[in-house]
Amino acid sequence: MMDEFEDIRPYRDDEVEAVVKNLYQQDELILGMAKFRFPKLFESSPIIAKSLVRAFVKKKAKSIKTILDIQHIVGEELTKILAKTAGKITTSGLGQLSKEKSYLFIGNHRDISMDPALVSYLLHNANHNTVEIAIGDNLLKKQYISDLMKLNKSFIVKRSLIGREKLFALKHLSRYIHHRIKSGNSIWIAQKEGRAKDGIDFTEPAIIKMLHLGSHTDNKKMKLSDAINSLNIIPISISYELDPCDSMKAEELYMIRNNETYIKDEDTDQKSIVTGLLNPKGNIHISFGEKVVTMKEDASEIANEIDNQIIERYLLQAPNYIAYEKLYASDSSIGPKLEDLTIEVEIRKKDRDNFENRLSLINEKHQPILLAMYANPIISKLKLHTQK
Repeated sequence: MMDEFEDIRPYRDDEVEAVVKNLYQQDELILGMAKFRFPKLFESSPIIAKSLVRAFVKKKAKSIKTILDIQHIVGEELTKILAKTAGKITTSGLGQLSKEKSYLFIGNHRDISMDPALVSYLLHNANHNTVEIAIGDNLLKKQYISDLMKLNKSFIVKRSLIGREKLFALKHLSRYIHHRIKSGNSIWIAQKEGRAKDGIDFTEPAIIKMLHLGSHTDNKKMKLSDAINSLNIIPISISYELDPCDSMKAEELYMIRNNETYIKDEDTDQKSIVTGLLNPKGNIHISFGEKVVTMKEDASEIANEIDNQIIERYLLQAPNYIAYEKLYASDSSIGPKLEDLTIEVEIRKKDRDNFENRLSLINEKHQPILLAMYANPIISKLKLHTQK
Protein backbone atom coordinates (compact mmCIF):
# COMPACT_ATOMS: atom_id res chain seq x y z
CA MET A 1 0.00 0.00 0.00
CA MET A 2 2.84 2.39 0.83
CA ASP A 3 4.19 2.16 -2.73
CA GLU A 4 1.23 4.26 -3.84
CA PHE A 5 2.67 7.11 -1.81
CA GLU A 6 6.32 6.74 -2.81
CA ASP A 7 6.55 10.38 -3.90
CA ILE A 8 5.38 11.94 -0.61
CA ARG A 9 5.95 9.45 2.23
CA PRO A 10 8.65 9.67 4.95
CA TYR A 11 11.60 7.30 4.87
CA ARG A 12 11.24 3.74 6.19
CA ASP A 13 13.59 1.93 8.55
CA ASP A 14 15.23 0.00 5.72
CA GLU A 15 16.26 3.27 4.04
CA VAL A 16 17.76 4.99 7.06
CA GLU A 17 21.37 3.78 6.97
CA ALA A 18 21.97 4.72 3.33
CA VAL A 19 20.38 8.16 3.73
CA VAL A 20 22.35 8.95 6.90
CA LYS A 21 25.60 7.83 5.28
CA ASN A 22 24.96 10.23 2.42
CA LEU A 23 24.13 13.09 4.80
CA TYR A 24 27.46 13.28 6.57
CA GLN A 25 29.11 13.68 3.17
CA GLN A 26 27.09 16.86 2.44
CA ASP A 27 29.42 19.84 2.89
CA GLU A 28 26.66 22.43 3.20
CA LEU A 29 25.02 20.49 6.03
CA ILE A 30 28.32 19.99 7.87
CA LEU A 31 29.10 23.69 7.39
CA GLY A 32 25.79 24.71 8.98
CA MET A 33 26.24 22.32 11.91
CA ALA A 34 29.80 23.57 12.49
CA LYS A 35 28.59 27.17 12.68
CA PHE A 36 25.93 26.14 15.19
CA ARG A 37 27.96 23.78 17.40
CA PHE A 38 31.30 25.61 17.40
CA PRO A 39 30.59 29.28 16.54
CA LYS A 40 33.82 30.69 18.02
CA LEU A 41 36.02 27.93 16.64
CA PHE A 42 34.37 28.28 13.24
CA GLU A 43 35.30 31.96 13.07
CA SER A 44 38.98 31.24 13.67
CA SER A 45 39.35 27.76 12.16
CA PRO A 46 36.40 26.70 9.96
CA ILE A 47 38.28 23.68 8.59
CA ILE A 48 38.90 22.30 12.08
CA ALA A 49 35.29 22.99 13.14
CA LYS A 50 33.96 21.19 10.06
CA SER A 51 36.30 18.23 10.64
CA LEU A 52 35.13 17.87 14.24
CA VAL A 53 31.47 17.94 13.20
CA ARG A 54 31.97 15.49 10.35
CA ALA A 55 33.78 13.06 12.65
CA PHE A 56 31.04 13.41 15.27
CA VAL A 57 28.24 12.84 12.75
CA LYS A 58 30.06 9.89 11.19
CA LYS A 59 30.49 8.27 14.61
CA LYS A 60 26.88 8.99 15.59
CA ALA A 61 25.65 7.55 12.30
CA LYS A 62 26.97 4.10 13.21
CA SER A 63 24.30 3.79 15.90
CA ILE A 64 21.45 4.99 13.66
CA LYS A 65 19.54 2.08 12.13
CA THR A 66 15.87 3.08 12.37
CA ILE A 67 13.53 6.06 12.36
CA LEU A 68 13.15 5.58 16.10
CA ASP A 69 16.90 6.09 16.50
CA ILE A 70 16.55 9.37 14.62
CA GLN A 71 13.65 10.41 16.84
CA HIS A 72 15.69 9.77 19.99
CA ILE A 73 18.47 12.03 18.70
CA VAL A 74 15.98 14.74 17.68
CA GLY A 75 14.39 14.54 21.13
CA GLU A 76 17.75 14.90 22.87
CA GLU A 77 18.73 17.90 20.75
CA LEU A 78 15.33 19.57 21.22
CA THR A 79 15.62 19.13 24.99
CA LYS A 80 18.95 21.00 24.91
CA ILE A 81 17.54 23.76 22.69
CA LEU A 82 14.44 24.26 24.86
CA ALA A 83 16.57 24.41 28.00
CA LYS A 84 18.36 27.42 26.50
CA THR A 85 15.51 29.16 24.69
CA ALA A 86 12.25 28.45 26.54
CA GLY A 87 10.83 29.13 29.99
CA LYS A 88 8.09 26.91 31.38
CA ILE A 89 6.47 24.47 28.96
CA THR A 90 2.94 23.60 30.03
CA THR A 91 0.16 21.55 28.49
CA SER A 92 -3.55 20.95 28.84
CA GLY A 93 -5.71 18.15 27.45
CA LEU A 94 -2.84 15.76 26.78
CA GLY A 95 -3.99 13.34 29.47
CA GLN A 96 -7.31 12.84 27.67
CA LEU A 97 -5.69 11.27 24.60
CA SER A 98 -5.76 7.50 24.25
CA LYS A 99 -2.47 5.72 23.64
CA GLU A 100 -4.42 3.16 21.63
CA LYS A 101 -5.75 5.63 19.05
CA SER A 102 -4.23 7.56 16.18
CA TYR A 103 -5.14 11.21 15.72
CA LEU A 104 -5.03 13.95 13.14
CA PHE A 105 -3.75 16.97 15.04
CA ILE A 106 -4.70 20.26 13.36
CA GLY A 107 -2.83 23.15 14.92
CA ASN A 108 -2.40 26.88 14.71
CA HIS A 109 0.86 27.65 12.97
CA ARG A 110 3.33 30.21 14.30
CA ASP A 111 6.75 28.59 13.84
CA ILE A 112 7.84 26.49 10.86
CA SER A 113 9.64 23.74 12.76
CA MET A 114 8.91 24.28 16.46
CA ASP A 115 5.13 23.76 16.24
CA PRO A 116 5.17 20.12 15.08
CA ALA A 117 8.43 19.42 16.96
CA LEU A 118 6.83 20.42 20.25
CA VAL A 119 3.74 18.33 19.58
CA SER A 120 5.87 15.23 18.91
CA TYR A 121 8.14 16.03 21.85
CA LEU A 122 5.25 16.24 24.32
CA LEU A 123 3.55 13.15 22.94
CA HIS A 124 6.79 11.18 23.22
CA ASN A 125 7.32 12.34 26.82
CA ALA A 126 3.79 11.16 27.63
CA ASN A 127 4.52 7.73 26.08
CA HIS A 128 2.43 8.33 22.95
CA ASN A 129 3.71 7.68 19.44
CA THR A 130 5.19 10.72 17.73
CA VAL A 131 3.46 12.29 14.73
CA GLU A 132 4.09 12.31 11.02
CA ILE A 133 4.45 15.91 9.91
CA ALA A 134 2.99 17.58 6.83
CA ILE A 135 5.61 19.82 5.24
CA GLY A 136 5.34 21.97 2.13
CA ASP A 137 7.62 21.23 -0.79
CA ASN A 138 8.64 24.91 -0.73
CA LEU A 139 10.82 24.04 2.27
CA LEU A 140 12.56 21.16 0.52
CA LYS A 141 14.54 22.86 -2.22
CA LYS A 142 17.75 21.14 -1.20
CA GLN A 143 18.09 17.37 -1.10
CA TYR A 144 19.80 17.19 2.27
CA ILE A 145 16.97 19.24 3.86
CA SER A 146 14.43 16.90 2.29
CA ASP A 147 16.36 13.90 3.61
CA LEU A 148 16.51 15.32 7.14
CA MET A 149 12.79 16.04 7.16
CA LYS A 150 11.80 12.65 5.76
CA LEU A 151 14.03 10.91 8.32
CA ASN A 152 12.05 12.75 10.99
CA LYS A 153 8.68 11.41 9.81
CA SER A 154 7.75 14.28 7.48
CA PHE A 155 5.62 13.75 4.38
CA ILE A 156 5.41 16.15 1.48
CA VAL A 157 2.59 18.54 0.61
CA LYS A 158 2.97 19.60 -3.02
CA ARG A 159 2.11 23.29 -2.99
CA SER A 160 3.78 24.38 -6.20
CA LEU A 161 1.37 22.65 -8.61
CA ILE A 162 -1.59 24.21 -10.42
CA GLY A 163 -4.76 23.10 -12.17
CA ARG A 164 -5.53 19.38 -12.55
CA GLU A 165 -2.09 18.40 -11.24
CA LYS A 166 -2.82 20.21 -7.97
CA LEU A 167 -6.22 18.52 -7.64
CA PHE A 168 -4.63 15.12 -8.20
CA ALA A 169 -1.94 15.91 -5.61
CA LEU A 170 -4.57 16.96 -3.06
CA LYS A 171 -6.52 13.71 -3.56
CA HIS A 172 -3.26 11.81 -3.23
CA LEU A 173 -2.41 13.66 -0.01
CA SER A 174 -5.89 13.06 1.38
CA ARG A 175 -5.69 9.33 0.68
CA TYR A 176 -2.31 9.22 2.39
CA ILE A 177 -3.65 10.91 5.54
CA HIS A 178 -6.66 8.59 5.74
CA HIS A 179 -4.43 5.56 5.13
CA ARG A 180 -1.96 6.50 7.86
CA ILE A 181 -4.66 7.27 10.44
CA LYS A 182 -6.34 3.93 9.73
CA SER A 183 -2.93 2.24 10.03
CA GLY A 184 -2.49 3.58 13.57
CA ASN A 185 -0.18 6.53 12.83
CA SER A 186 -0.91 10.03 14.12
CA ILE A 187 -0.36 13.10 11.94
CA TRP A 188 0.15 16.84 12.44
CA ILE A 189 -0.96 19.41 9.87
CA ALA A 190 -1.27 23.19 10.10
CA GLN A 191 -4.73 24.74 10.01
CA LYS A 192 -3.74 26.84 6.99
CA GLU A 193 -1.04 27.07 4.36
CA GLY A 194 1.80 29.04 5.89
CA ARG A 195 2.21 30.62 9.30
CA ALA A 196 -0.26 33.02 10.91
CA LYS A 197 2.21 35.89 10.70
CA ASP A 198 -0.40 38.43 11.84
CA GLY A 199 -1.38 36.41 14.93
CA ILE A 200 -4.86 35.61 13.59
CA ASP A 201 -5.49 31.87 13.79
CA PHE A 202 -8.06 30.42 11.40
CA THR A 203 -8.60 27.14 9.62
CA GLU A 204 -8.82 27.30 5.85
CA PRO A 205 -11.95 25.49 4.62
CA ALA A 206 -9.73 24.19 1.80
CA ILE A 207 -7.97 22.00 4.39
CA ILE A 208 -11.30 20.43 5.34
CA LYS A 209 -12.20 19.92 1.68
CA MET A 210 -8.83 18.27 1.06
CA LEU A 211 -9.45 15.81 3.90
CA HIS A 212 -12.71 14.84 2.19
CA LEU A 213 -11.20 14.20 -1.24
CA GLY A 214 -9.52 10.90 -0.37
CA SER A 215 -12.17 9.44 1.93
CA HIS A 216 -13.81 6.22 0.80
CA THR A 217 -15.65 3.31 2.35
CA ASP A 218 -16.92 0.33 0.35
CA ASN A 219 -15.55 2.07 -2.76
CA LYS A 220 -17.88 5.02 -2.22
CA LYS A 221 -16.88 8.52 -1.22
CA MET A 222 -17.86 9.24 2.37
CA LYS A 223 -20.03 12.13 3.45
CA LEU A 224 -17.94 15.09 4.61
CA SER A 225 -19.00 14.69 8.22
CA ASP A 226 -18.21 10.96 8.21
CA ALA A 227 -14.79 11.61 6.68
CA ILE A 228 -13.96 14.21 9.33
CA ASN A 229 -15.23 12.06 12.19
CA SER A 230 -13.17 9.08 11.00
CA LEU A 231 -9.91 11.01 11.34
CA ASN A 232 -10.07 11.63 15.11
CA ILE A 233 -9.24 15.32 14.67
CA ILE A 234 -7.75 17.05 17.72
CA PRO A 235 -7.32 20.85 17.45
CA ILE A 236 -4.05 22.09 18.95
CA SER A 237 -3.41 25.62 20.17
CA ILE A 238 0.22 26.64 20.71
CA SER A 239 1.02 29.85 22.57
CA TYR A 240 4.55 31.26 22.65
CA GLU A 241 5.17 34.09 25.08
CA LEU A 242 7.60 35.54 22.55
CA ASP A 243 7.84 34.94 18.82
CA PRO A 244 11.53 34.78 17.81
CA CYS A 245 10.55 35.74 14.25
CA ASP A 246 8.23 38.62 15.18
CA SER A 247 10.40 41.41 13.72
CA MET A 248 10.93 39.44 10.48
CA LYS A 249 7.18 38.85 10.15
CA ALA A 250 6.37 42.50 10.88
CA GLU A 251 8.81 43.71 8.23
CA GLU A 252 7.41 41.29 5.64
CA LEU A 253 3.79 42.24 6.37
CA TYR A 254 4.63 45.96 6.27
CA MET A 255 6.29 45.67 2.88
CA ILE A 256 3.44 43.62 1.41
CA ARG A 257 0.73 45.92 2.77
CA ASN A 258 2.52 48.98 1.42
CA ASN A 259 3.09 47.45 -2.02
CA GLU A 260 6.84 47.39 -1.53
CA THR A 261 8.86 44.69 -3.24
CA TYR A 262 9.32 41.78 -0.86
CA ILE A 263 11.80 39.23 -2.11
CA LYS A 264 11.64 35.77 -0.60
CA ASP A 265 14.65 33.72 -1.64
CA GLU A 266 15.51 30.10 -0.85
CA ASP A 267 17.31 31.14 2.35
CA THR A 268 14.35 33.04 3.86
CA ASP A 269 12.58 29.97 5.26
CA GLN A 270 15.86 28.49 6.48
CA LYS A 271 16.59 31.72 8.34
CA SER A 272 13.13 31.59 9.92
CA ILE A 273 13.65 27.96 10.98
CA VAL A 274 17.01 28.70 12.60
CA THR A 275 15.71 31.88 14.27
CA GLY A 276 12.66 30.07 15.63
CA LEU A 277 14.74 27.21 16.98
CA LEU A 278 17.63 29.07 18.58
CA ASN A 279 16.15 32.31 19.93
CA PRO A 280 14.18 32.98 23.15
CA LYS A 281 10.52 31.96 23.16
CA GLY A 282 9.61 32.57 26.80
CA ASN A 283 6.93 30.39 28.32
CA ILE A 284 5.12 27.99 25.98
CA HIS A 285 1.69 26.43 26.39
CA ILE A 286 0.29 23.68 24.16
CA SER A 287 -3.39 22.85 24.47
CA PHE A 288 -4.74 19.58 23.07
CA GLY A 289 -8.44 20.06 22.39
CA GLU A 290 -11.41 17.72 22.26
CA LYS A 291 -12.02 15.39 19.33
CA VAL A 292 -14.03 17.08 16.59
CA VAL A 293 -17.34 15.28 16.18
CA THR A 294 -19.62 16.93 13.65
CA MET A 295 -22.85 16.39 11.76
CA LYS A 296 -22.20 19.36 9.49
CA GLU A 297 -21.64 18.95 5.75
CA ASP A 298 -20.21 22.42 5.14
CA ALA A 299 -16.41 22.78 5.18
CA SER A 300 -16.54 26.37 6.46
CA GLU A 301 -18.72 25.40 9.42
CA ILE A 302 -16.40 22.53 10.34
CA ALA A 303 -13.41 24.87 10.05
CA ASN A 304 -15.18 27.22 12.47
CA GLU A 305 -15.59 24.39 14.99
CA ILE A 306 -11.82 23.84 14.91
CA ASP A 307 -11.17 27.59 15.13
CA ASN A 308 -13.38 27.93 18.19
CA GLN A 309 -11.33 25.37 20.09
CA ILE A 310 -7.98 26.83 19.02
CA ILE A 311 -8.96 30.40 19.90
CA GLU A 312 -10.67 29.47 23.17
CA ARG A 313 -7.75 27.33 24.34
CA TYR A 314 -5.00 29.76 23.32
CA LEU A 315 -3.19 30.82 26.51
CA LEU A 316 -2.83 34.59 26.65
CA GLN A 317 0.48 35.80 28.08
CA ALA A 318 1.92 39.14 29.21
CA PRO A 319 3.05 40.37 25.74
CA ASN A 320 -0.49 39.80 24.42
CA TYR A 321 -1.96 42.07 27.09
CA ILE A 322 0.77 44.70 26.80
CA ALA A 323 0.39 44.86 23.02
CA TYR A 324 -3.40 45.07 23.29
CA GLU A 325 -3.10 47.91 25.81
CA LYS A 326 -0.71 49.86 23.58
CA LEU A 327 -2.81 49.23 20.47
CA TYR A 328 -5.98 50.33 22.31
CA ALA A 329 -4.31 53.65 23.16
CA SER A 330 -4.18 54.49 19.44
CA ASP A 331 -7.36 52.69 18.34
CA SER A 332 -10.11 52.18 20.93
CA SER A 333 -12.31 50.41 18.36
CA ILE A 334 -10.39 47.14 18.80
CA GLY A 335 -12.44 46.27 21.92
CA PRO A 336 -12.90 47.17 25.59
CA LYS A 337 -10.20 48.63 27.79
CA LEU A 338 -7.77 46.09 29.18
CA GLU A 339 -9.00 46.67 32.74
CA ASP A 340 -12.59 46.00 31.63
CA LEU A 341 -11.82 42.53 30.32
CA THR A 342 -13.33 39.72 32.40
CA ILE A 343 -10.11 37.72 32.33
CA GLU A 344 -7.36 37.68 34.90
CA VAL A 345 -4.55 40.01 33.86
CA GLU A 346 -1.20 40.13 35.60
CA ILE A 347 1.56 42.20 34.05
CA ARG A 348 4.84 42.64 35.89
CA LYS A 349 7.04 45.69 35.42
CA LYS A 350 9.75 43.34 34.17
CA ASP A 351 7.40 42.11 31.44
CA ARG A 352 6.61 45.67 30.38
CA ASP A 353 10.25 46.68 30.30
CA ASN A 354 11.24 43.60 28.27
CA PHE A 355 8.48 44.18 25.73
CA GLU A 356 9.24 47.90 25.42
CA ASN A 357 12.86 47.05 24.77
CA ARG A 358 11.85 44.45 22.17
CA LEU A 359 9.63 47.00 20.45
CA SER A 360 12.36 49.66 20.41
CA LEU A 361 14.71 47.40 18.46
CA ILE A 362 12.56 47.28 15.32
CA ASN A 363 11.74 49.89 12.69
CA GLU A 364 9.16 52.35 14.02
CA LYS A 365 7.03 51.82 10.90
CA HIS A 366 6.81 48.10 11.67
CA GLN A 367 5.84 48.52 15.32
CA PRO A 368 2.04 48.76 14.87
CA ILE A 369 2.10 45.48 12.93
CA LEU A 370 4.13 43.77 15.64
CA LEU A 371 1.72 45.07 18.29
CA ALA A 372 -1.25 43.73 16.33
CA MET A 373 0.51 40.39 15.97
CA TYR A 374 0.60 40.00 19.75
CA ALA A 375 -2.79 41.65 20.40
CA ASN A 376 -4.80 39.68 17.84
CA PRO A 377 -5.21 36.53 20.01
CA ILE A 378 -7.06 38.71 22.55
CA ILE A 379 -9.16 40.33 19.82
CA SER A 380 -9.99 36.89 18.42
CA LYS A 381 -11.11 35.70 21.86
CA LEU A 382 -13.29 38.77 22.32
CA LYS A 383 -14.97 38.22 18.95
CA LEU A 384 -15.57 34.56 19.78
CA HIS A 385 -17.15 35.41 23.14
CA THR A 386 -19.32 38.09 21.49
CA GLN A 387 -20.60 35.53 18.97
CA LYS A 388 -21.58 33.18 21.80
